[in-house]
Amino acid sequence: MESIKIDGSPKTPEVNFDYQTGLIEIKGRSIPENSIEFYKPMIDWLEEYTNSPQDKTTVQIQLEYFNTSSSKCILDVFKKLEGISKNGKEIEINWYYEEDDEDMLEAGEDYQSIIRIPFKMIEIEE
Repeated sequence: MESIKIDGSPKTPEVNFDYQTGLIEIKGRSIPENSIEFYKPMIDWLEEYTNSPQDKTTVQIQLEYFNTSSSKCILDVFKKLEGISKNGKEIEINWYYEEDDEDMLEAGEDYQSIIRIPFKMIEIEE
């Protein structure tokens, strides 16, 4: 299974979905023109990953900002991960937020309330 690596831009996050290590990273800003189109390869990748996931999958989400349409796509990512978790595989979600960014902390808490996978809220210094 191929990994996905996308360099970040002013409108799109850096993405690293690494099958060999079970690492899933999304970092930066997520305000693409078309969120569904941008996130589709990742959702498709997770669909395939669900068939033979690693024993442990580590998810690193470190977003400065994301728009409403991205939030729905990010939720879709978490829902795919929830399916893997239900099949007995370990999923670790690390949600990073800057120390003064209450909105990003709340966003992580909102996702955690929807998805039945525990999140680690990790505060980072600006």
